[in-house]
Amino acid sequence: MLLSEICLAGSKFRIIFNRKISADYPLLFPIVLMNDFPDFSDYHYQIEKELGHNRAGGRVTYLATDTSNQQPVVIKQFQFAKSGSSWQSYDTYDREVQLLKELNHPGIPRYLDAFQTQDGFCMVQEYKQAASLAASRSFNPDDIKQIAIAALEVLVYLQNRIPPVIHRDLKPENILVNAAGDVYLIDFGFARVGEGEVGVSSVVKGTLGFMPPEQLFNRQLSEASDLYGLGMSLICLLTHTNSDRIGDLVDITYQISFKHLVPKLNVHWVNWLEKMVNPRMKDRFPNALSALAAIPLSPLRPPEAQFSQSTLEFAAGQLGELLTQTVTIANPIPETTLEGQWEVAPYPYDPPAEQYSWITVEPKTFVGNQVRCRVTVDTHKLIAGKTYRRRLLLHANTLAKTYSLNVQVKTARMPVPDYFLSYGLLGLLGIFFAGLSSSTSVVALVAGTMTGSVSSAAIGTLVGSALGLECAAWLMYSSGWRFGAASSTLSAVILGGIVLTQIFSNAVKTVVTPAVFLGAGLGIVSGGLAGIAISIAVEKMLLGGSQKLLALTFPTLIAIVGVSIGLGSTIGMTNSLVLPPLIIGSLTLAIYIVHLQLKQAHFSLKHRRNERFVIKP
Repeated sequence: MLLSEICLAGSKFRIIFNRKISADYPLLFPIVLMNDFPDFSDYHYQIEKELGHNRAGGRVTYLATDTSNQQPVVIKQFQFAKSGSSWQSYDTYDREVQLLKELNHPGIPRYLDAFQTQDGFCMVQEYKQAASLAASRSFNPDDIKQIAIAALEVLVYLQNRIPPVIHRDLKPENILVNAAGDVYLIDFGFARVGEGEVGVSSVVKGTLGFMPPEQLFNRQLSEASDLYGLGMSLICLLTHTNSDRIGDLVDITYQISFKHLVPKLNVHWVNWLEKMVNPRMKDRFPNALSALAAIPLSPLRPPEAQFSQSTLEFAAGQLGELLTQTVTIANPIPETTLEGQWEVAPYPYDPPAEQYSWITVEPKTFVGNQVRCRVTVDTHKLIAGKTYRRRLLLHANTLAKTYSLNVQVKTARMPVPDYFLSYGLLGLLGIFFAGLSSSTSVVALVAGTMTGSVSSAAIGTLVGSALGLECAAWLMYSSGWRFGAASSTLSAVILGGIVLTQIFSNAVKTVVTPAVFLGAGLGIVSGGLAGIAISIAVEKMLLGGSQKLLALTFPTLIAIVGVSIGLGSTIGMTNSLVLPPLIIGSLTLAIYIVHLQLKQAHFSLKHRRNERFVIKP
């Protein structure tokens, strides 16, 4: 059979059901036994439950009800008469009673009563609905800061008494915190009134790990002694270290190592705690008031800076352009405020910031948890066609202290003038015209020979070519290629001028024969193809960035030279139809190209000279 117990609150009995005592003697009815709680009803106290005990020291703490007013109280019983206890501990009881009678602070439970029992003595204190820091629970960083402040304020009260009171047993178990964040110090059994040495014959009193070295070795205590225990208690709280494992953080020289357990703890708090628990008493804060005054204003966990992007990439479309981008800095840590200041990282080739700064950030300093910063790059003094890499440094009140934002700037290429030529395209165009004119002239010669008039066939071919160019111009214009149509028209005009020149100079005998019509038909086909080719070349050059005049002129000159070469390959280079256009077209084309190259070289040289005064990558 199984056992279940019900302890009646405030009763001196307990009822036991279904306890398996023996297989031969089943228990079929409840047995009423006396409980282990002492009976304090004669003193108008009724025990509710046990809160804690120290059997070796003969101390047991109970939660009880004062039946005279139904208020909860705490009764600490000193069981000196029981086995294992020592009556020599009576001074602990008496010291605590006498001290608590004199203390009056909201952070110290009030003394209410004391009475003697058969087993020893009892002390009654005000009950606080609060758990000790040793209990497993969670605090946010701001709560821990308030606990430190409140505990120090209690110590300031104790140390301001004359003579000062030294608690000597500050540890997580003796620091209570309720749901509202109120802090209470308890257990003044080891407290001393006044500073001074602990007698050599005295027993060291306190808790290992929370006693400062001077207390551990029975040396002179001071107001700095209690700071050690409080600091160690806060370290336990921050590092989630149990009281019985505090020795894991202390080395043989009594140095405390805890920073590795709190990597995100604000450095100001790390320094403050290290000073609280310094093994050398003279290196601690001299008293609680000094420790309270030095408590960091910043939160325990500092803010963080999260960037919307780690690199800003700028690309200039033209020289001297102002480029702007925005980066957002966010702080995700609650109850903290991010503060930052921007700086451009020094670079060997950059002028001093006070003289000229080509990278600026606005706002340069800020306070806020969601900040949009505008980064502006002035490319006015940067070399064309280069890539610049710089770093922006954000100095912030964070654990990292400094953040780096990479900035990459690609400047515009050196402005190539609009007279830039596509030599590959023009070369293909020239080859096309040479081939077209050569094949056309061969066919025209054959047709003229067959019809008996080569010159009439040649004139017909030229006239037909001019008409074909005009037909191509109309076709391209109707398709929306206006500049291509204009170039085809220009070629037709030039070709027409050549024809008229040849006719009026009697260089070609014009006789209207079937050869003329045959050559005209052939010319219309070849002229149409030539006009379409010229129009396409012009439009492509315009798309490539060439000036309109160049795009119209160069394909026409290339056509003239190409036709002359192709025609000369069949009828001879010295022919009057070949030599003048070839010479004039070639010279004009060569002079134009050399002029443009010299102009471009002059522009480049002038620009490079100016680069002596700009910022290098």
